Amino acid sequence: MILELIGDNAIGTQDDLLEKLRERGFVVTQATISRDIKELRVVKTMDSSGQYRYVVSGKTESDRLSEKFRSIFEHSVKDVDYAGNTLVIRCYSGMAQAACAAFDTMRWEGLVGTLAGDDTVFALCRTEETAAQIKKAIDEISDVAGN
Repeated sequence: MILELIGDNAIGTQDDLLEKLRERGFVVTQATISRDIKELRVVKTMDSSGQYRYVVSGKTESDRLSEKFRSIFEHSVKDVDYAGNTLVIRCYSGMAQAACAAFDTMRWEGLVGTLAGDDTVFALCRTEETAAQIKKAIDEISDVAGN
């Protein structure tokens, strides 16, 4: 309802939002609205008339999901290497399947497929060059250096 209200109305304060919610029959506190605004990633911005109002940040649900998968991946990976066109991604015990699912959502160009065990992911690439590029990208986004 908050997203609908800020989309349809120029709401500049939490009190304004609280009033609109109450008009719609929602009994909420300012503290609840404050938490909801944070969770929904609602931000204040200046509109074309120079007034501040709440808007939804540019991140979509898909963006937030991608961030979650990326976080899972980067905290699961211990090491990555490649031989020929095959990547070997070593993970903490029990984390390879989650890391693999996260890796798959990243939709790598030139990736043919993946296979996960308990602590290892194999990723088949079309070329050795693609494997090298993906390894470099994984090194940049993961905590491999710190492990």
